Amino acid sequence: MTELNFVQKFIWISERIILLIIAVATIYASGIEIVRMINEQMVNLSDLFLLFIYAEVLGMVATFYANNRIPVTLPLIIAMTALTRMIILQSKDLNAINIIYEATGILILSIAAYIMTLKDKISLKKLLLREKIEDADS
Repeated sequence: MTELNFVQKFIWISERIILLIIAVATIYASGIEIVRMINEQMVNLSDLFLLFIYAEVLGMVATFYANNRIPVTLPLIIAMTALTRMIILQSKDLNAINIIYEATGILILSIAAYIMTLKDKISLKKLLLREKIEDADS
């Protein structure tokens, strides 16, 4: 039993160290991007999407530290933002069919995010119903 506790604690600590590294690296990358925009004195839409992705990653790390879990919808939103940024960056050079593929990817991810929010609502309703039944039995 002690060995299992040690392994669990090691994984728990490792997970937090990795998340801290992700947060620091994200802040560093954001700083580099902001300095670049200031030096160039120009901000593009793709730059704003990149900063938004960084903000979402930080939000995901903060959510994990607050709740010890990462909602599945956050990585889906980050992926949608990344695909949108790709479309903006490459729209002039891409074949129209590739833009349609990427847009379809965004649509699939958004449907998945919506389904996941429905799952959470249904699960919450089931939990509340179960608590009502248990309270009535008591």
